[in-house]
Amino acid sequence: MNEPRHPQAFVLDEPGEADPPQRKPRAITGITFEPEVDEGALIVMPPAVARPARFRWGALLFSALFTLVTMWAGLSISKLVEDFFARSPVLGWTALAVAGVAAFAAFAIILREIWALARLRRIEHIQVDAAHAINTDDSAAAKRAVEQLKSLYAGRPDAQLGLREMKRYEADILDGRARIRLAERHLVDWRDGEAHRIIAHAARRITLLTTVAPTAALDILLVAAQNLRMMRELATLYGGRPSTLSTLRLARMVISHLAVTGGIALSDNLLQHVVGRGLLGRLSSRFGEGTVNGILTARVGLAARDVCRPIPQETSAKDTLGSLMKELVSSAPQEKEE
Repeated sequence: MNEPRHPQAFVLDEPGEADPPQRKPRAITGITFEPEVDEGALIVMPPAVARPARFRWGALLFSALFTLVTMWAGLSISKLVEDFFARSPVLGWTALAVAGVAAFAAFAIILREIWALARLRRIEHIQVDAAHAINTDDSAAAKRAVEQLKSLYAGRPDAQLGLREMKRYEADILDGRARIRLAERHLVDWRDGEAHRIIAHAARRITLLTTVAPTAALDILLVAAQNLRMMRELATLYGGRPSTLSTLRLARMVISHLAVTGGIALSDNLLQHVVGRGLLGRLSSRFGEGTVNGILTARVGLAARDVCRPIPQETSAKDTLGSLMKELVSSAPQEKEE
């Protein structure tokens, strides 16, 4: 019978074998952390519609007709001046002086239109740079936007205090998004309250005019005139100098903005809120039509404000149609309880 084995000690590693060398810890460099993006702070600009390049026959026709009319007017004026010289040198020089004054005035009007269109285009460039700086925290885009904004408001007395405040603090800010917010706080934010007043006043005025207008054709003319006037006031408030052509171009931009955002139609909640208050049921049908026209005018005004504002505004901070509508359809201010 075999005897049990006695306990023994075993050596796993040979005494002469050295431990494998341990790698020294080293610092890992080159790691970059992407900044967290606040989704609520993103500014969404309406996408530009890509149109294929094509020859515009309408533009050619308009240019040719304008050239012919200009040549005809020049020839008629020159013939008129010659006839005056044939009758009397005094009348001839007088007619020539009047023609010179008219030509100078026409030249000044053309320069004003070109300057107004260039200023509107400048605001568009500021909007693009500011939106890019807010979304991506791009310091270069923020610097361009702020410099152009300061140049835009340099000659306005109501912006001098804001420009001085910006000069005090902008050297301490290196972040692109913060630089845009600083410019917005000191140069643009306070104008939003005035824009609210302009839009609300225009909506109430259109409501009243539509109510008392005798015909539908006159309603259309009044609404169009008041909307163009409101756009001019908003453009002037935010730094534009609207003229005839620039106002028409601004109206086209506002319509495009409404088409992109889908805001031209009244929502069901909006109509339910108006009808639910019982105001339209108690008042005349003409006042009901005027109220709807006023609400649509307020929507156009909000779109015009978005187009004219040099720095795009966050959605959470924008003035809503509901707040303007409450001012429009409220029958009378509620008295405070003592």
